[in-house]
Amino acid sequence: MVLKIRLARFGKRNAPFYNIVVAQARTARNSKPLEVLGTYDPVPKPPPSGEGKAIKDIKLDTSRAKYWLGVGAQPSDPAWRLLSMIGLLEPKYRGQRVEEEEGR
Repeated sequence: MVLKIRLARFGKRNAPFYNIVVAQARTARNSKPLEVLGTYDPVPKPPPSGEGKAIKDIKLDTSRAKYWLGVGAQPSDPAWRLLSMIGLLEPKYRGQRVEEEEGR
């Protein structure tokens, strides 16, 4: 039984909303997951103070995410990116500029 941490899409057309879920690898995208770890809203919201960059909302139960990673669940590429933004995983793809600086 191969487990994946992946995104399940909800919301309306042109207004996506994702649940971060743990599911078996062979099930459909929106089938019933084993567990819902959190949510991700990719539509930028203005900051509360009105100044600065827009915020994309990520809510995640980090202790459960660490558990599932510990038992061998494999994150998909978008889930890997979100988990690395939170600090649970190392970034998978690094920018070209960073690789050039390391090569010096």
